[in-house]
Amino acid sequence: MKKACWWCPSRALKGAIFSFVVSLVSLSVATGLFGCKARELVRTTPHMDIGPEYWVRVLLANDVNRCSLGVESIFHITDGAGRTMIPDTLFFRDGEVLDVRLTQGGFQISGRSFESERLIVVASKPHIVGVDGDKYRGKIELRLNPDRQSFDVINHVPAEAYLAGVVGAEMPRHWEPEALKAQAIAARTYCLFIKKRFGRRRNWDVTKTAANQVYLGLKGESRQVWKAVNDTAGQVLFCKQDGAEDIFPSYYSSTCAGHTENSRGVFGDSYGPLCGVTCPYCRDVAKAKHFFWPMAQYSKEEVSKKLTESYSSIRQLGTITGIEVARQSEYEELSRVTKVKVVGADGKSDWLRGEDFRLTVDPTGNTLRSTSFKIVLLGDNWAFMSGRGWGHGVGMCQCGAEGMARAGHTATGILGYYYPGARIARVY
Repeated sequence: MKKACWWCPSRALKGAIFSFVVSLVSLSVATGLFGCKARELVRTTPHMDIGPEYWVRVLLANDVNRCSLGVESIFHITDGAGRTMIPDTLFFRDGEVLDVRLTQGGFQISGRSFESERLIVVASKPHIVGVDGDKYRGKIELRLNPDRQSFDVINHVPAEAYLAGVVGAEMPRHWEPEALKAQAIAARTYCLFIKKRFGRRRNWDVTKTAANQVYLGLKGESRQVWKAVNDTAGQVLFCKQDGAEDIFPSYYSSTCAGHTENSRGVFGDSYGPLCGVTCPYCRDVAKAKHFFWPMAQYSKEEVSKKLTESYSSIRQLGTITGIEVARQSEYEELSRVTKVKVVGADGKSDWLRGEDFRLTVDPTGNTLRSTSFKIVLLGDNWAFMSGRGWGHGVGMCQCGAEGMARAGHTATGILGYYYPGARIARVY
């Protein structure tokens, strides 16, 4: 029998060392000990059995003729009538990337043809499907457009799982828990309002972009975000309107720069909680370049082209030669342009809401960051100067919500401040 060296551990000691190393590696992955950021582990998608009125249809892609799907669990595909087209993984392997293309009679998925105007991909637990490399909870619908020249990709997802992909996209996920809770309630209210108001007339409820709310699917999730969503599950904001109480469009934006705006001047609608309020909380939270944004310039030719291409009434004015502030809010803290007068070469004029004008000239909203600006003609350019804030300014100021949370305010207090007169109630 060979004698063991003094440095050779016994079998028992080897086992203990191995267990310790495994535990250390597991701990490092869970806590980010070696630099990995802790994130919410993928788990079974919650609320899959919730009523259809609390599912959200998110438009992921529109007017496309090709996409890819990735499914890592057993799945099946049904048509619009609920008939099963593929009962299991008979034709596709688990984890295989499926190539989806448009065909004359419907769809082709990894070489297999489906003559249907509508297909729904349903994955088993954890109910996650990839679309073009990004992962989403729930189900994925492929729907032919009426011209049959393209199709839309729509994510059907329970509201809470949808919010888990929204809150961390709309607000930094490391912010205060009470700010994240306020964001979850505001986002849930806005989503269900838009679904109720517009979803009945179209095949989807909301987009995944800032046109509604930014939705990133699993990429937007984190442990903190899921906690905020779960802690406020089913909670929405109500207000009295026309003698009845109902949810309302709980708008929010990044940085109000001192005062939020009345919804009537920005969107044309009017709800009691969407009045402007003073906000002393966002200045110490927002980055300086977001609170005060630099001068932006656009050529007269570019502005004229964008306006005439977007609005038929303005197209009738011909070349745009003048832009004037027709109306602005007059708060002590700051003012926003709420109405813009557009003048054509023949002297005729028309007008646009300030927010519509801003997003027509700069659809990204990243250069003209708000309607708090002055318009000055510099040679052949229109310059937008003295810019303040980021976003439309209606409803909750997100940086202000974080400022309030840091000061010790709860989510209820934050929402009560930015939506005065609204109340929180649980709908499911």
